[in-house]
Amino acid sequence: MGDWRLRPASVADVEAVAELRAVVLRADLERLGRYDEQRVRQRLRDGFAPAHTWVIEVGGTFVGCVSLRPAEDAHWLEHFYLTPHLQGSGIGAAVLRGLLEQCDHDGTRVRLNVLRGSPARRLYERHGFTLEAEDPVDVFMVREPALGVRGR
Repeated sequence: MGDWRLRPASVADVEAVAELRAVVLRADLERLGRYDEQRVRQRLRDGFAPAHTWVIEVGGTFVGCVSLRPAEDAHWLEHFYLTPHLQGSGIGAAVLRGLLEQCDHDGTRVRLNVLRGSPARRLYERHGFTLEAEDPVDVFMVREPALGVRGR
């Protein structure tokens, strides 16, 4: 699908992102016995950083978001949600590929966590993420910058 774009997020996007998070994570959180209708939204609100977040739009309509938050030894890929009817369309892979190309160029490691059993883990593995650690709920993954790409 080629009719998508990224735009910088703003504070005004927080409720749309919180709602999308609740929809996208519901099945996995229910399977893990962790779904709480209020908490799933509030955790997003509490951690929403528009300065490090982009909104994904298709035809000018909000369909997803992604954050890349700088940290001491890596960037954290967070809040990567795409409306369910567009999952598997190639948009998520294209967005991820673009972010990772920039991190490769900058020589930046990328970390993320994904819920245990989430199909999103396969997307991350296809893009070079490997298992770093896991607990009963989360799988922590890391991706080193691609060699030979830095500073192109």
